[in-house]
Amino acid sequence: MLKPEILDALRQAVGPEWCLTSKADLMAYSYDATPLYQRLPDAVVLPRTTDEVAAVMRVAHEHRIPVHTRGAGTNLSAGTVPTSGGIVMSLNRMNSILEIDQENLTVTAQAGVVTAALHKAVEEVGLFYPPDPGSMTSSTLGGNVMESAGGLRGLKYGVTKDYVIALEAVTADGRVFRAGGKNVKDVAGYDLVKLICGSEGTLCIVTEVTLKLLPMPETKRTALAIFADMTAAARAVSKIIANRIIPCTLEFMDNGTIRAVEDYVHLGLPTDAAALLLIQQDGPASVCDADIARIAEICREEGATRVEHASDPTEQDRLMQARRWALSALARRKPTTILEDATVPRSQLAPMVAYIQSVARKYNLDICTFGHAGDGNLHPTCMTDERNKEELERVDQAFAEIYAKALELGGTITGEHGVGEAKAPYLEWKVGPVGIDLMKAIKNAFDPHHILNPGKMFAGETRKRVVVRQ
Repeated sequence: MLKPEILDALRQAVGPEWCLTSKADLMAYSYDATPLYQRLPDAVVLPRTTDEVAAVMRVAHEHRIPVHTRGAGTNLSAGTVPTSGGIVMSLNRMNSILEIDQENLTVTAQAGVVTAALHKAVEEVGLFYPPDPGSMTSSTLGGNVMESAGGLRGLKYGVTKDYVIALEAVTADGRVFRAGGKNVKDVAGYDLVKLICGSEGTLCIVTEVTLKLLPMPETKRTALAIFADMTAAARAVSKIIANRIIPCTLEFMDNGTIRAVEDYVHLGLPTDAAALLLIQQDGPASVCDADIARIAEICREEGATRVEHASDPTEQDRLMQARRWALSALARRKPTTILEDATVPRSQLAPMVAYIQSVARKYNLDICTFGHAGDGNLHPTCMTDERNKEELERVDQAFAEIYAKALELGGTITGEHGVGEAKAPYLEWKVGPVGIDLMKAIKNAFDPHHILNPGKMFAGETRKRVVVRQ
């Protein structure tokens, strides 16, 4: 519970109507898209400007109040749950696109701009912003930066951190700073922009970003490869990359995901397939045609029963939407849906897919797998019921084994969802004790009183490493 004088200071900082304290309002900001995690904040503030953000942080710093920054709350690692109570700072009102610079091919926008809205704005002038997270119709740029969000086009174009070239941010004690710029080359000092990308709100609060843009690709070609064997589909992915073809999109869906999506949106997907690959290439028409033809040939060599080609843009969009509906479709099956993102080198995709299947059988769990197969980023998704405590224990054990296997194969515990609170007990498995010490030193330099998103990234206790069964 915040003291009346603190609430008065917050109201003065953002305006009385933008400091929320009613139980209903606090409940709405007590959770994000991650199941099993929830905590009521003491107050919610919705600033409109960087100066207002700085004013809130000066109040929080003076009184050592935790601040949890959020946008749309679409993250999947409990990264915006107010674990320590305190203040939730929502940046959704900071939603202006400030400049589209067609000479330098950049766009500058506030942190609360919805990703899809940015796509639309730059495409209207013939430019292209590639990162396209699955939640792009609701997620915001600030959240994308804090999680370094990926998306379906990550294989060819990279992730959010590859496009952030400048930012404006507020420190834990309420000072405003800028990092980066529109220069193509700039090696003046440490690269604060890249350090802040993916920092999950633990170092500072980003209020404005400048992103580099690309010319709009000339054309797109889309295909659907259908397989009777899931590991054959995974092998095809590895072989496509080994043949030095980098598609714009190379997505994987197993049978359970295919059936769930088809039942949900009726797109005409082959529900008898063990797995399918959704493939899209963009660029010059001649290159797209040649790449898609060779990819289709590789898929057939690896056992695809058939390869279908989209005949027009409407059909291309239909196929891509099949992948974007995956999580929503699976979430209908049971009350609780736990979506993870174990990631491995692309050459290890087939053994990772097979291992996830074996873990699901071992623990008698309903796990479906889809994801960005082209960059090794798999999303094993368990449909369960949080009221069934015994099953939740099995879910926990299963995902611990999946993370351990991903690391054994040279992968990581999270490819794009972030660490947050949910993955914090596993972070040392990936970075080691020295890595943890260095990361904590960086945290202390930015936020010595640990008021920015406490309880995230660093666990109170690292989980004991599980032994991967062969």
